[in-house]
Amino acid sequence: MNPVEYLREVYSVAWGDLVYIKENFIEVLLTGLIGPLLYLLAFGYGVGGSMQGGGEEYVRFILPGIIALTTVACTFSSVSMRVLVQRLFYMSFDELLLCPVRVSSVILGKTLSGVVRSLISCTVILIVGCIISPGIDPNPLIFLVIIAGGLMFSMFGLLAALVTSKTQHLTLITSIFIVPMTFLCGTLFKVSDLPEVVSWAVYVLPLTHISELSRGILLDDGIPLDSVLIVALYLCLFFGLCYRRIATRRN
Repeated sequence: MNPVEYLREVYSVAWGDLVYIKENFIEVLLTGLIGPLLYLLAFGYGVGGSMQGGGEEYVRFILPGIIALTTVACTFSSVSMRVLVQRLFYMSFDELLLCPVRVSSVILGKTLSGVVRSLISCTVILIVGCIISPGIDPNPLIFLVIIAGGLMFSMFGLLAALVTSKTQHLTLITSIFIVPMTFLCGTLFKVSDLPEVVSWAVYVLPLTHISELSRGILLDDGIPLDSVLIVALYLCLFFGLCYRRIATRRN
């Protein structure tokens, strides 16, 4: 397989979604930034300001969690809703499957827009964080975590769009999986502060390990290897489930 040809195939699948981002850049940027910035201000300075020592230390703590949270905010809903609409209303997704493209190209092409969204928004959050909290170490490795998180949650969104047949079902998946992860997975406080049974349940969730990796890199606490392994496993799991679903649908 020629790598250049394969990348061209992935780009051809992603082209329409990337054009949408380009033509609606301000809207896309604001959609991905408003929520995380509100969390940063409300919890970092609102809740953190009432803590002993002021809010600066707490802002430094939650900023990596906010970046992890942004990888979800910019990917899951946008990818899942866009693919679901293309599949149910425009039938363009089924038309894509009739084209002579690899299933893996469809998966990567349809998730690439989510990765781009998360990179743009997380970069802005990181810049803001470095300004308001000088203790943050802007290590370039954080962009690998952002890409991995963006790709993982984009594939989760793609999988959700492939297994549902109504927009209400996506709302239910968001309520069951995304909302609990937003508040419990180490974004705003340490997972170890939870009751032991709950902390073990939260430990297996993917956002926990994006938060841990982000915090380890930005606060120079070291990279947790168990989180690297679990993120890799989730990437393989979501890719495999998407591959099987699309291959079955094509056949």
